[in-house]
Amino acid sequence: MIRNQQEEVQALQDTIYVIGGKWRLPIINSICNGNKRFREIERSIPGITTRMLSRELKDLEMNKLITRTVYDETPVLVEYESTDYCKSFGPVILAMIAWGKEHKKKITQKS
Repeated sequence: MIRNQQEEVQALQDTIYVIGGKWRLPIINSICNGNKRFREIERSIPGITTRMLSRELKDLEMNKLITRTVYDETPVLVEYESTDYCKSFGPVILAMIAWGKEHKKKITQKS
């Protein structure tokens, strides 16, 4: 199969644009691990600010990776869930986690 390098680079750039940055994968991971409410997600990710989480959730929703459901209750209840589209990225995330663990072992080994 002949590979189109320009097309591959564009696909990689598109992927990095959608999931890149310090917070998006931890947010996706948190939601996939059952945290549905804003404060649950925020507490599960050390160091993230309320403003950053809010901004990233909006971007993830815009990219159809999560859904935001507002329940008409008092007080208002908002829940976030990963979409099936987001779940299709699950094997990639698990592979990245495994690679990260192996990488940490490799760089912390004594030569």
